[in-house]
Amino acid sequence: MLHTEAKSLMFSSSQEEHCAPSKDPVKYGELVVLGYNGSLPNGDRGRRKSRFALYRRTKANGVKPSTVHILNTGQANKAVNCKGQHSISYTLSRNQTVVVEYSHDKDTDMFQIGRSTESPIDFVVTDTIAGGQEGEETPITQSTISRFACRVFCERNPPYTARIYAAGFDSSKNIFLGEKAAKWKNPDGHMDGLTTNGVLVMHPKGGFTEESKPGVWREISVCGDVYTLRETRSAQTPGKLVENESNILQDGSLVDLCGATLLWRTAEGLFHTPTQKHLEALRQEINAARPQCPVGLNTLAFPSMQRSRALSSLEDKQPWVYLACGHVHGYHNWGHRSEQEPNTQRECPMCRMVGPYVPLWLGCEPAFYVDTGAPTHAFVPCGHVCSEKSVKYWSEIPLPHGTHAFHAACPFCATQLSLTQGCSKLIFQGPVD
Repeated sequence: MLHTEAKSLMFSSSQEEHCAPSKDPVKYGELVVLGYNGSLPNGDRGRRKSRFALYRRTKANGVKPSTVHILNTGQANKAVNCKGQHSISYTLSRNQTVVVEYSHDKDTDMFQIGRSTESPIDFVVTDTIAGGQEGEETPITQSTISRFACRVFCERNPPYTARIYAAGFDSSKNIFLGEKAAKWKNPDGHMDGLTTNGVLVMHPKGGFTEESKPGVWREISVCGDVYTLRETRSAQTPGKLVENESNILQDGSLVDLCGATLLWRTAEGLFHTPTQKHLEALRQEINAARPQCPVGLNTLAFPSMQRSRALSSLEDKQPWVYLACGHVHGYHNWGHRSEQEPNTQRECPMCRMVGPYVPLWLGCEPAFYVDTGAPTHAFVPCGHVCSEKSVKYWSEIPLPHGTHAFHAACPFCATQLSLTQGCSKLIFQGPVD
């Protein structure tokens, strides 16, 4: 039976050994972009990909705050440009700037994320288009993701704690908060601020397991403090300081960059996720049971993982589902209730329930699974299939959308889930013979 084979494959090593920079590097964790099913639609390319593994660097590149200068603005520009070291500039007025210099920290590694393709950015992230389409084919007129959006610092020694901060250092090693940016001096005297559209973080309660519940979305400051959300995404006034929460990422933490949401998985958390081989074994197990279309009596089969990732053209044996009831069929062309949108109102021949009729695609990104269960449920309305517990987990997570809305979405394609029915249990018919 394939299920036992799948179980034994579950704990095989990570799929990303080939990305490892040296023989046995320490892996801190991975950042995975929501809305992609295992890779970008046109394939992962260099620093632009759907997931980014953070390994301990050969040489530490972390920085920590050191000297603070209060300068007139002309002096500040010179101070920033001539020193050649990292710094954060807070422009208080036209003629006064506070410059905080940063010195080398031998105990941390820094990783930077943003829209810019300049060399300081380790992981290039662009706006996610709902429905799993590539941004280049559907150009965004104006991206809301910052060029230098955020930075993650990982401690080089156990337990390899990862912390997130808003904003990243640019090519001149500077973070510049202009006159209009939200910034302030804390009671202890150190300066802090927020980026234009902010970096939001949500830590799930209970980690990333089937028992987890959504946490509260917070905003992270440039210095890593935690604040309640602003009234709108780019409002000038910061929220309130939340003193008992931290910027430490935990397994399952979500990071929203206003245009793309990233999932943080720790190395230990990834060890318990299904591997690609496990998901492939589950696919083969479903197909080996020879599910049939209850009307056409033809055998159905889930397409290969590669075809599922690319959302390529539909196959003859592709399973389709009536989402209102969950009955799985092959494709057929009757039961339309609307001529304008043929597949939004279709009547199921088995039970007469009316609703959307969509093709089923397997969820191929293992990092989004909270367990290793069989793919028995589909997200509504997109038709991506994964385990029951994974579907239920994601259908309860409110993800930021636009400047002040939140809604649940399919992690494999970022399609907003139906408010009335976020998922559907699949009902397969076995072979008649």
